[in-house]
Amino acid sequence: MERTQPIVAGVVTALVGFASSFTVVLAGLRAVGADERQAASGLMALCVAVGAVSVVLGLRYRMPIAIAWSTPGAALLLTAGGRFAEAVGAFVVCGVLIMAAGLVPWLGRAIAAIPGPIAAAMLAGVLLKLCLAPVQAMVAVPYLAGPVVVVWALLYRFARTWAVPGALATAMAAIALTASPSNLSLAPVVELTAPVFTLPAVVGIGVPLFLVTMAAQNVPGMAVLSGYGYRPPLRGVLLATGAASALGAPFGGHAVNLAAITAALAASPEASPDPSRRWIASVTAGVSMIGLGLLSSVAAAFVLLSPPVLVEAVAGLALFGALGSSLSSAFLESRGREGAVVTFAVTASGVSWLGVGSAFWGLVAGGLMHLLLRRAQAASLRSTLPTESR
Repeated sequence: MERTQPIVAGVVTALVGFASSFTVVLAGLRAVGADERQAASGLMALCVAVGAVSVVLGLRYRMPIAIAWSTPGAALLLTAGGRFAEAVGAFVVCGVLIMAAGLVPWLGRAIAAIPGPIAAAMLAGVLLKLCLAPVQAMVAVPYLAGPVVVVWALLYRFARTWAVPGALATAMAAIALTASPSNLSLAPVVELTAPVFTLPAVVGIGVPLFLVTMAAQNVPGMAVLSGYGYRPPLRGVLLATGAASALGAPFGGHAVNLAAITAALAASPEASPDPSRRWIASVTAGVSMIGLGLLSSVAAAFVLLSPPVLVEAVAGLALFGALGSSLSSAFLESRGREGAVVTFAVTASGVSWLGVGSAFWGLVAGGLMHLLLRRAQAASLRSTLPTESR
């Protein structure tokens, strides 16, 4: 059993990672203009990129370095819109920026310098729209959404790891019963889209995608690995994931990064009592993810057969935990809360200005409020100091 334990853990890691958020990916790609084939191709490109990087890093460093696609980044795409070719150009820029963060130390430090509450509030604002979808689905298609929500709630209570996969299986069963999936094809879809680079797309999609991927995935992913005693070189991880993101972009993939949620499945003692053998779990997860990618066209076809609000509802259920964590981090401390509130409000508004989406403007508005109040607090502190101490 001990010999097969990391293999089983790797397969479970891939299944949970895929099933818990592939609907978010498909919804995000469709929101930025991808058609059916482009969305299916994007999902496959992400699976292959995630799998390849997991295998390479696991073999290279002999550590359970689990890789995933950027789920918060996919949610970010829901607020963007525009032409898909321009979004692909922004995906390429995001990948290059991730590589640059590994090559240029000050860039990584600049990302780390963004106040935690501001970054968390931006992510919460991005996730809010999707997390409202289960409520909207209960009104729009209660006969489909009701069983999905009930299954999710029961599994969340008794078997939390399988709550989202269970909800997804219920949704797919409901789709199969109410639609006629006669055109399903097992053949993987590969659709190449030439990137188009425009300033609004780079600023509105590429930069926020880079920031949210770094702040919500790579940083906590490193923290999870460190908590289990693994410290892989961040430079190598960022170079590998950034290159995979840039190479996968023309095929529709938006970004890959360190796993934050499923990282513990491969790095914990449940993967193997022997820490030196847990890398097998991440390599197995990578191989399994490539296999799942070959079936991405089936997953995309099932999603397209369902009402869009049902797909978004499943995606929203998958992101409830991330929303709660982001809101807690954003508003836990009273100091700097105003900047976080401004960031959250502007980002959640979904407004677009100068062709740039709300996530970027939320970061700008919240950052300015943070700086303004910090200067005001510093001036107030100086004014209260005794004359002798000035």
